Amino acid sequence: MNPFEIRSEVEITHAGVRRLRQGHLWIYAGDVSIEPADTDATLVRVVDPARNIIGHAFHSRQSQIRLRLFSRGADPPTHALLRRRIEKAIQRRAGLFGPNEACRLVYAEADMLPSVIVDRYGEYLVLQTLSSGSEALKTDVVDILKDLVKPSGVYERNDVKLRRLEGLQPIRGSLWGTVPKETEITESGIRFLADMAGGQKTGFFLDQHENRLAAALYASGRALDCFTNTGAFALHFARKCESVLALDASAESLEQGRRNARLNEITNVDFKEGNVFDSLRNLDRAGDKFDLVCLDPPAFAKTRASLESAKAGYKEINLRALKILKEEGILVTCSCSYHLSEAAFLELLLQAARDSHRYIQVLERRGQARDHPVLASMPETHYLKCFIIRAL
Repeated sequence: MNPFEIRSEVEITHAGVRRLRQGHLWIYAGDVSIEPADTDATLVRVVDPARNIIGHAFHSRQSQIRLRLFSRGADPPTHALLRRRIEKAIQRRAGLFGPNEACRLVYAEADMLPSVIVDRYGEYLVLQTLSSGSEALKTDVVDILKDLVKPSGVYERNDVKLRRLEGLQPIRGSLWGTVPKETEITESGIRFLADMAGGQKTGFFLDQHENRLAAALYASGRALDCFTNTGAFALHFARKCESVLALDASAESLEQGRRNARLNEITNVDFKEGNVFDSLRNLDRAGDKFDLVCLDPPAFAKTRASLESAKAGYKEINLRALKILKEEGILVTCSCSYHLSEAAFLELLLQAARDSHRYIQVLERRGQARDHPVLASMPETHYLKCFIIRAL
């Protein structure tokens, strides 16, 4: 079956048309007037109420994100268009990373390739196809990647919850070639073991790459890295600090962090298991002080409904961090919750500063790395916020 064959169409409301014309690529179920007659259609023609063709989109009958626009105009998309989009995405990253460094080659909607993610770990690629439409094009995507990148193997990490919303089964495994469970990558001279088969995201937190390098410039003395995962921030700090305490609730992640430390012959990082909220309170009670505290928690607000409780969590950890910072200490604090805006995040930091009786200077406002670009017309592509702050 030709995955680019258009066998059905979807009519959207005037509100949906306006949304697309403003540059957004998603149409939600509430703005779909007429569903496709073909219940299995994954690539459909999109028309307005007057039957004018708007473009073509990935269709997911079970998802609230019913359509993801893939191309504009009357001409249907082709394999050549898919190849051109992937090639352009790869070219945008040219020169940003060395051959043994890891990076994101394709960032879904931000690269005009809805729900397609491709990460490079040295000679290996990890692919995610997160909607019914991109899943139907998976074979084409792999063939194009084999030709353009010439990897030693392509691994599929389609075991994320998002696919369930699309009615897709979680799956992971090799799609082509031979891919080891983990591979060694470097980041600014530091070596890491990336677990492509079972690690967070596709094996490593690639989006924090530039924030780790920036934060390390402020490191000195005694540092605390909270939610350390496999030690990426901590090992960068270790090169400039006397000691680093790295906290995480996952024993498995901490063991990987210790392996990464041994790989670099770094001996001044203490990886300690524990709940970060409890640990911060205990450090405060003990009177411990740090020159730098880093907070890189998982997303507290995964849905809009959880935003208010998430705000309380963000304020709490930042309040506790400020209490254990020395005068002139540095706070590196992050949020990967899309639903928490940068402005709202900064307001929480101001509240935490007032409650801890500190003044704060904002030294840097940062986001995700350049291989995770933001599509300006789609705020959903801007999820990572990072502040580097001096506490007075």
